[in-house]
Amino acid sequence: MVKSRSMERYMTEALNEARKALDKSEIPVGAVIVKDGEIIGRGHNTTDTDGDPTAHAEINALRQAGKHLKDTLNWRRLTGCDMYVTMEPCAMCAGALVWARIEHVYVGVMDPKAGGCGSVLNVINEQRLNHQVELTEIPEGPLKDECREIVQGFFRDLRVKQKQKKLEGKNL
Repeated sequence: MVKSRSMERYMTEALNEARKALDKSEIPVGAVIVKDGEIIGRGHNTTDTDGDPTAHAEINALRQAGKHLKDTLNWRRLTGCDMYVTMEPCAMCAGALVWARIEHVYVGVMDPKAGGCGSVLNVINEQRLNHQVELTEIPEGPLKDECREIVQGFFRDLRVKQKQKKLEGKNL
């Protein structure tokens, strides 16, 4: 089990990535990948910015970590690496975690609508696959609250904007 300070440090870094996504009006999810106490990959959602439906925070962090390890013998796999992500990965990202051989994923909040790590599907623990990923949801507290609020606030604001736009259309 990771020490509490380490979890806080890395989840705070993932939240910093989520804020970068929010600044771009992207769904605010952030992720970091850690190997031997060093952050080797960072990512936040850039699907709209990049025009790429696969540009989720987790995928972007995996790509960066892979580039970081490219000159090592085992760069195709991220064995010995952990991911800290503000929101439960979707099925696509969960599959990528398995494929990359991530050891452990630490999640800020679960996603009961689209989660692929236990909420809707459990891709990371599918016994028919040749690798499983351990999952730890961070404990209740300020970091969990912040992970929850950044996503809920984004969608709350989005609904308000959509409602205003709809009302403006009726007033024309």
